[in-house]
Amino acid sequence: MSAQTMQKGTFSSDSDVHVTREDQSKINKFARLNAKLQDLQDEIKDKENLMKNLDDASDELLMVDDEEEPVPFMVADVFFHTPLEETKAKLETLKDELTRQMEELNSKGSRFKEEMALLKRDLYAKFGDNINLEPDED
Repeated sequence: MSAQTMQKGTFSSDSDVHVTREDQSKINKFARLNAKLQDLQDEIKDKENLMKNLDDASDELLMVDDEEEPVPFMVADVFFHTPLEETKAKLETLKDELTRQMEELNSKGSRFKEEMALLKRDLYAKFGDNINLEPDED
């Protein structure tokens, strides 16, 4: 089994490597952090798509001809008709909140990556090519 075909956190059987309880704990922690990082990245992607939708909605509001006409504003599954300026303000508030959430998620992701880098360093130092902690290239 070559290093390229191994799954995350697997060992090659080419050499006899003793795995201590501490080593296994590090491997498990790395795997949990990796799973959390993947979930975070998915959540960030969802929020980026939502931000794109909010930007598109803001652009559409620029083309409104009658500023006195109420604009439909969707909250959950219900549309509310609100004045144009109020709708613009709500969109900006939503975009600001979404930006803050994305910054928090990115910060958390950075902390996960830092911790994973330390674990990778320790594990590769001990196991070398006998362990693969790199993401699969699908």
